Amino acid sequence: MKKIALLLMTTTLLLSFQPYQSAAATATTPTTAVALKPVESAEAKTLMLRLDEIKAMDKSTLKSSEKKSLRKEVRSIKKQLSEMGDGVYLSVGAIIIIILLLVILL
Repeated sequence: MKKIALLLMTTTLLLSFQPYQSAAATATTPTTAVALKPVESAEAKTLMLRLDEIKAMDKSTLKSSEKKSLRKEVRSIKKQLSEMGDGVYLSVGAIIIIILLLVILL
């Protein structure tokens, strides 16, 4: 009976004091964009011009509803541009693995 109780207490203690990894301790690899430019078409150029116009505007004189509509327009333009020129994103870890494979194979 003492052995069973000792075994249960030992397993309880061992399971309750397991080390946990915190989010700060885990390393996250940032991603880098391979293709940064959107598609060079007439539509993409007009969208970029409109974005530049909106950025150059004096927004201090606008009402809140006008600012809200501009924000929605900017979001939709950015979404359209990202759909046109969607690039391939590689993490730093993936780039290192690719380089190691190239070194090993060549």
